[in-house]
Amino acid sequence: MKRILGCGFGSVLILFGLQTASGWDYEGHRLVNELALASLPTNFPSFVRTPEATERIAFLAGEADRWRNTPDLSLQHCQEPEHFIDIEQLAQFNLKPEALPIFRYDFISELAAFRKTHPESFPAADSASDPAHKHSWVGLLPWVITENCGKLKSEFSYLKAFEQGGGTLEEIANAQANVIYTMGVMGHHVGDASQPLHTTIHHHGWKGENPHHYSTRESIHGWIDGGYFRKIGGANFKEMQGRLRPAQLVSINGRIARPEETFQAIMSFILEQQKLVEPLYQLDQDGKLSGEGELGLQGRAFLEGQLMKSGQLLGDIWYSAWQQAPPDTYLKAQLAKRKGKESPNPRPQVSEKSQTTGSKAE
Repeated sequence: MKRILGCGFGSVLILFGLQTASGWDYEGHRLVNELALASLPTNFPSFVRTPEATERIAFLAGEADRWRNTPDLSLQHCQEPEHFIDIEQLAQFNLKPEALPIFRYDFISELAAFRKTHPESFPAADSASDPAHKHSWVGLLPWVITENCGKLKSEFSYLKAFEQGGGTLEEIANAQANVIYTMGVMGHHVGDASQPLHTTIHHHGWKGENPHHYSTRESIHGWIDGGYFRKIGGANFKEMQGRLRPAQLVSINGRIARPEETFQAIMSFILEQQKLVEPLYQLDQDGKLSGEGELGLQGRAFLEGQLMKSGQLLGDIWYSAWQQAPPDTYLKAQLAKRKGKESPNPRPQVSEKSQTTGSKAE
């Protein structure tokens, strides 16, 4: 394993180190992408290290939240559930989180079939309060991350084909731009995966039975997302960067995950974060997330640790996509055909008959 980039970013990382960042608002999502960039080994493709590329990747961390601002109901409906998965709700459908379908539409079909046979348990969507029907589902967070992993592998595959098979400079530049775009956008959802309140029905205050008297205030989500870090002056990027390990292949259960196990690896990560929902509420109850005084600063390590987890996982996903990208055999064949057509016509071959006939003519 090569050492992580560190100095490879030069002045860009120095600027990052001087910044402070909020939680999982734009600043926090941007920080996750920056941490992932800092974890990449020095032999990772160099085009992602330019100041323009690193800024683009960092900026795109906020893209999925920008889509949420649109009044377009179709966009709201399709992408809103991609920010979360309410693990506890799976039990309503007799589904176990460790054994979910790996394909998005298989999962949705199972939910729809169960709803149809148990209509009494699932009231119809309220088009008045939820016109986009975006709150009608358990959530699609692990699927969107997995699907973006596939997109990134594909982009690395055809980038390599263009680079090795005679692609034009424009084709290579466009392929690199696509890699940068997917790296940046997918970082948002990986960031969501480490925010415990994106994994639970208790996302905006504790719901249902509450024997420990955890907070029921809806504003707790926004406070964790960014309010806390804004109050204390931001997260310490430089210190967090120093604790990164070099990006490595995505793992599951202590071993390298096979490419076809990506969904299971992502789901395993999410389930680990879901275990932290109650400890997060306990920190809030104990005043350790108030941001006031010495006690109120004690929650900082917990939240910075969650951001670190996403940054580390994101770097691993990027590294795995690059390393495990399969050959794009179709594109390679097409480039070979194009190269053949562009080559000058070969010298005509003289048949044995022609050679014999010519010899007699002489």
